[in-house]
Amino acid sequence: MNDYMKRQAEEFLNAAKSAHLPENMQMFAQEGVAKTREAYDKLSVAAKDQAKVAEDVLLATQAGAKAIGTKVLDNVSVNTQAAFDAAEAIAKAKSLPEAARLQAEFMQKQFATAGAQTKELFELSTRVAQQTFQTVNEMATKSFEQMKKAS
Repeated sequence: MNDYMKRQAEEFLNAAKSAHLPENMQMFAQEGVAKTREAYDKLSVAAKDQAKVAEDVLLATQAGAKAIGTKVLDNVSVNTQAAFDAAEAIAKAKSLPEAARLQAEFMQKQFATAGAQTKELFELSTRVAQQTFQTVNEMATKSFEQMKKAS
């Protein structure tokens, strides 16, 4: 039985060696491979472009978040320093009315400072949001145009 299977396999391989694909089948296969490669190349370029778009959007978002975070930390530092300065001045006050006056002055300054800081933070947040949306819009437009070209 083993010899029979071996002989069958040899006969099949010999027949396969002498068999030829028709020319039109070869052309069809070659065209299929070429078109598949071309489609893959286009999709590969589009995928790389999409990855770049995602990276650019992420970088823009991170930069905005960093700017806002830095501003908040700066405000906290300024406010903390002002509170320590006020506490030190109040601690050195010679009388209760002087301490109350210093406390009132500090509170007035802090309300004004808080208002200015809030306005600055709102303006910064607005700019960051606009820049981020602009970046997203530009990248989406670019991506759409590239996808149209690839089609």
